[in-house]
Amino acid sequence: MDPTVADAVKESMWISTMNVSMLDQLAVGGAASLVNLIIHAILVGAIAATLRDLANTDASFPGFLQYTLVIVATGTLLVVGHFGECVIWAYTYKWVGAVPENTDLIYFAFGNYTTLGYGDVVPAPQWHMLGPMTALNGVMLIGWSTALVYDLLHRSVQTAKAS
Repeated sequence: MDPTVADAVKESMWISTMNVSMLDQLAVGGAASLVNLIIHAILVGAIAATLRDLANTDASFPGFLQYTLVIVATGTLLVVGHFGECVIWAYTYKWVGAVPENTDLIYFAFGNYTTLGYGDVVPAPQWHMLGPMTALNGVMLIGWSTALVYDLLHRSVQTAKAS
């Protein structure tokens, strides 16, 4: 291969982005996404197991109140879980130096995770793929939480109709 062509290919965005390869970005972003997926799976699994146990118990207080408490508790746990997942992303950004000095990492992580992205803080060019990877991870996990809350509400309506 002609050396100039090889250099052009090597400098291509697909192979390298300012001395950080695309594979490095995918590996770091994929690892953070996997950690968050595991956290969310444990959280959702614990909530689902609790709901199953709750359905099998004879509560001493009204079903409406019981399900109200369950929905509030579920929502609170999911918000805490999402905050924790944003913290994982914030530490990931810090670990690789993906954002400028003195950046509020939690703010930046939340902006990406929720796909809000004001654009007032941008990642370092060599780590530009972490933003979209954070957004993809956030959309997936927020969607999973939404599905859980929907299922919870659906089950409560079915339980109320059966009573």
